[in-house]
Order: sequence, then C-alpha cells, then structure tokens
Amino acid sequence: MFIFLTRLGRLFVGITVVIAVTVILGFNTLTTNAVPVASHSSSHGGTTGTSSLSLVLLNSTDGLPHYGQSVTFNVSTTVTDRPYVKLDCYQNQVWIDDQWAGFYPGFAWPYMQTFPLTNATWTSGAADCTATMYYYSGKGTKNITSINFHVYA
Repeated sequence: MFIFLTRLGRLFVGITVVIAVTVILGFNTLTTNAVPVASHSSSHGGTTGTSSLSLVLLNSTDGLPHYGQSVTFNVSTTVTDRPYVKLDCYQNQVWIDDQWAGFYPGFAWPYMQTFPLTNATWTSGAADCTATMYYYSGKGTKNITSINFHVYA
C-alpha cells in the first residue's frame, strides 16, 4: 500500500509541475501564426443541441471584457457530465493566451474557472478570443460548441 501511495504521489507532483510550467510560460514557445477556431455563434453565446456556452464578465465596469480583467463561462450540456472550456486569445493572429478548466462538480482546481485576460505573453492591448467547450472521449477531445469575443485594451 505504501508503494502505491508513493507512486501516486510522484505522479500527482509530476502532473502539477507540468500544469504550473505551462500556465507560467503560457505556451509562449508556440507563437506561430495560428488562426482561431471557428465559432458556431455570435459574440456572447452559442448553443449546439442541448448545450450552451456564454461569457460571464467578472469585474467589468462597462459591460465589455478588457485586458487585465477576468471572465468565466456559463456552461450547460447534456453531451457529457464533464465539460471543459478552453480559452485561446490572439493579437494580430499570434497566439498569446491558452487557458482551460473543467466546468463540472468535483473538478480538482475550481479556481481555474476564472480566466484572467492577461499573462506573461499578453502584456497589454486588445485581443480576439475563442472559448471552446469540449470533452474527453475514448479517442481524444471532442468540441461541443464555441464562442468568439473581443477583449478591449
């Protein structure tokens, strides 16, 4: 039993380190001329079947998302009981932000459901963002729906 806990502990530490490094670096080594994922909807919400994804502004003073503020998402789906949301942001088609979180009860890091609109790569200015709701299947990830929104400077 002790050996199992030790291996499990090492696995947990390894996973935590990988997540921390990718969050801190913001995947800034992958800044190619990428194009955002196409959206299925307008700027503030979209639905696919019995799924919906909408933007929630957490500290906006004018009803718009701005650089340096934070957002989260309202998530609803019958496709899976473990939906995730991935946020990708671009400035002039250069990928500057990548965040993700699970939006289901029991997700291990609920604080990650708050997405700051800034990071070490994104140091100022407006951006165009795509939020994609997805889930893990036996064959990888499957997108459910997505929304696009503009972040103002």
